[in-house]
Amino acid sequence: MSSGFGPSPRLQKGALVGLDPFNPLASIIVFQYNPETLTRTLTPDTAAERTEDQAEVLRLVGPPKEMVSAELEIDATDQLERGDANASNVGIHPTLAALEMMLYPKSALVIANEVLNQFGIVEIIPPEAPLTLFVWGVKRVLPVRVNELSITEEFFDPALNPIRARVRISMRVLNYRDLGLLSPGGAIFMAHQLLKEAMATVQGVSTLSGTASFSLGTGISVSP
Repeated sequence: MSSGFGPSPRLQKGALVGLDPFNPLASIIVFQYNPETLTRTLTPDTAAERTEDQAEVLRLVGPPKEMVSAELEIDATDQLERGDANASNVGIHPTLAALEMMLYPKSALVIANEVLNQFGIVEIIPPEAPLTLFVWGVKRVLPVRVNELSITEEFFDPALNPIRARVRISMRVLNYRDLGLLSPGGAIFMAHQLLKEAMATVQGVSTLSGTASFSLGTGISVSP
């Protein structure tokens, strides 16, 4: 029997991509090893949270609030064995720096704001982080905000450069209510929701086609 997969299916790599036109190369982190698990928590955004009106109890204000967390493994052992110059000189510092920079404002903007402050300009807009996408296959591309990075550095070279680390990352999914439906991030989230709706419909059709009939538990029987 064929499973539909080749003998050696090509493994897709997960990634975090920051849409930063000013420094695009420093904003692409392809996972060296895909995390074995993802933890996703969805909380409905309901009108009932904002009112005591019973008529509103089932009304949804927007898509659910979703949190995603995963543990990444970063290891320079293979690169060191191949004699990779970057791994030998700095270990995994560049990968850790790329992850951490998603939480830093750009230094150029910080300096520019300080100059404006010294000239007496009171209203200064805080620097804005680039839009970050969490890519987990073609069916899951989500705009996110990194809420927390927990980094455990496990091994070091003689110069104390880290050569192995585990990174626990927690992200909040940003939807079209956060970003605006007409923004790039809002449009990406809406495309994700439309794909999810299509897959849910496929599941419903598959369930009905494989079952002669089922009961809703209220005396109502449904047959395909």
